[in-house]
Amino acid sequence: MYKFSSLLTVIYGTVTRMAHDSIDQARRIVHDRFPDARGAVLAGSVAAGQATASSDLDIAILIGSGGETRRETLRFEGRVVELFIHTRAGLSDLFAADVATRRAVLQSMYATGLTLIDVEGEVERARALADADLRKGPPALDRETVETKRYGLTDALDDLGDATDPVERLVVAGFVLNAAADLLCDHHRAWTGSGKWLPRRLLEADPERGAALLGGHLHLCDTRDPARLIEAASEILDLAGGPLREGYSRAWHGVIESVATGVGR
Repeated sequence: MYKFSSLLTVIYGTVTRMAHDSIDQARRIVHDRFPDARGAVLAGSVAAGQATASSDLDIAILIGSGGETRRETLRFEGRVVELFIHTRAGLSDLFAADVATRRAVLQSMYATGLTLIDVEGEVERARALADADLRKGPPALDRETVETKRYGLTDALDDLGDATDPVERLVVAGFVLNAAADLLCDHHRAWTGSGKWLPRRLLEADPERGAALLGGHLHLCDTRDPARLIEAASEILDLAGGPLREGYSRAWHGVIESVATGVGR
């Protein structure tokens, strides 16, 4: 027991030291590259206490009104750094864009990040706006977009059930996972995400159905059996109005509309 407790103490001390080193490094980046910054927030795995030695640093930086709103990736002291640089007006535009895409990336950074610099309460004001957006949730998808997603998922589920080629089956399964996740998040008016954030947001939106969908996808990848994924995605499709095949119709709007994402709406 003593040895185990000692090991935990060493591990905790290492993790804590790593977090402090990352925060100090983030402060150096801001001071070196943005000495006139009005605010800065360190987000991502470091802020969440999940950082490793190879984790990059995600930093939102509020600059003066004469600056340029942009995103930049660089390497600082051997570490990859993602910078989200913006003016106050730029932050407002970025928040609006993140709401429109239903992902709230920058809002989450401000809401959960560690404050590095805060001149005259700039970060606290930004955090209050971010919290308000997150509490309100994303806008609901319009009826036509939901119908297009239902149509796309219905078609993909048919293809998944019929697939014999293992590569095609995996590709279609990825489409089914993303399409069903999007509909489930919309059903709950919950934020969605991409990459590693997709399962996280999915489980936040609906722990039971989200876990079933993710578990079905994992089961297919492990065994090539699509049954569990089809069942989980079909249940979500029913929540959104059910399968849609005959009767689907859409007028030409001047762009190609994707059944996967509703692009063009």
